[in-house]
Amino acid sequence: MPRHNGGALLVAGTTSDAGKSVLTAGLCRWLARRGVRVAPFKAQNMSLNSMVTADGGEIGRAQAMQAAAARVEPEAAMNPVLLKPGGERHSHVVVLGRPHAEVDALSYRGHKPALLDVAVAALTDLRRRFDVVICEGAGSPAEVNLRDRDIANMGLARAADLPVLVVGDIDRGGVLAHFAGTLAVLDPADQRHIAGFVVNKFRGDPALLRPGLDWLRGATGRACLGVLPWRAGLWLDVEDSLDLDSRPGLLTPPVGRDILRVALVRLPRMSNVTDADALAAEPGVSVRLVTTPAEMAEADLVIVPGTRSTVSDLAWLRARGIDAELRRRAGDGRPVLGVCGGLQMLGTEIGDDDGVESGTAAVPGLGLLPVRTVFTRSKVLASATGRWRDQEVSGYQIHHGRISVDGGEPFLDGCRSGQVWGTTWHGIFERDGFRRAFLAEVARAAGRTWLPGTESFAERREARLDAVGDLVEEHLDTDAVWRLIERGVPAGLSTVALTSPDHQI
Repeated sequence: MPRHNGGALLVAGTTSDAGKSVLTAGLCRWLARRGVRVAPFKAQNMSLNSMVTADGGEIGRAQAMQAAAARVEPEAAMNPVLLKPGGERHSHVVVLGRPHAEVDALSYRGHKPALLDVAVAALTDLRRRFDVVICEGAGSPAEVNLRDRDIANMGLARAADLPVLVVGDIDRGGVLAHFAGTLAVLDPADQRHIAGFVVNKFRGDPALLRPGLDWLRGATGRACLGVLPWRAGLWLDVEDSLDLDSRPGLLTPPVGRDILRVALVRLPRMSNVTDADALAAEPGVSVRLVTTPAEMAEADLVIVPGTRSTVSDLAWLRARGIDAELRRRAGDGRPVLGVCGGLQMLGTEIGDDDGVESGTAAVPGLGLLPVRTVFTRSKVLASATGRWRDQEVSGYQIHHGRISVDGGEPFLDGCRSGQVWGTTWHGIFERDGFRRAFLAEVARAAGRTWLPGTESFAERREARLDAVGDLVEEHLDTDAVWRLIERGVPAGLSTVALTSPDHQI
């Protein structure tokens, strides 16, 4: 494959969760295998799943996963704008890895022209330093009500002159209509950038789809460049809440006699759900998202995860009676782990005099750990390393809440009291030795005969990334995709009218 300096392609989707993140990762892995220095990019990402780069910037987990697929280090330029929802209408805005502003849906529109400039500059920088950049869109480009301030889909494609592939999830039904309709609602200048389609999650014989794809080409003047088959077990670091319901529980059979049951409390503003991915990859460990005390009753470990809205999610937890169940577990010596915001909830008090998150001066926590939290305007973004039970541990910190610990046994910048644990570190279970030692302690407390596996989580993740690379290589017209990367937007693409040639939306 020839080298090409600065080539780029945008992967858009007919809907959220259509497969943009996975296709972008697959394209990155396919190119990396061929010696192409490739980088992922997403101009604007809305996600509560984030991570910290080596230089202390915060980006979406999906872009970090795609960087791993590309075999390069993640950096802030790969996700220059990150929105972290804190309520129904409010979000925390991160720009080039750093806190930028708190906005609502309407006020954010005023920021977008400047943020488009930031995104284009970041993409231009990546294109100077990499052979190819594979960009991921956000949501769907067919949201015509948002088009005038779009910075992630056709707004980016127009500004950077990018060819666009549109991916659609056929498992939901109506994918041909989604493809044709997405194209038809765009204005002619945007349509010029739509270069082809990709079908995702197809089950059955592709020959059955051929008549529909022939119709699509005749109706739109554009070909389908691949039909990716449905594959189980390809879930990767998610960014969309739609992905949560498809997350697996028990992935591999137990090595020992028993399995360990982990209940992950599904808070309304839960962040970094990916903290549990390494647990779910361990043989004999079942991870389940729960929202009621009854669902937690048989769990060997309950995890209260991070959250973007600690105080409001604590109120939700109390309203559902989960607080009482956590207290019962603690009293019975049954393991509970709080991570970041979860640790803060398990503590004695949460203070926010500066109005950083809730505007509440002081709220009592659950009192299960001797920890007090005070929110400050400055945000901690840092990598973390340490040891526990002679095992190396590493992770990262993303929080406004500063904790003070007054008692208990030290545990990864937090503490332990009885069988209640708390830490500010995300990503701790990705270290194999620590994960297995911690689960062994959970098993002892639960009276389970559980044995760890031998495959490393890093190997498991690499296998998944190779699998999505295989899908691209085996089921996509990679020659056609490379031509788009190398040559840019094809000339002479036809325009599709929604109703008549003189009436475009």
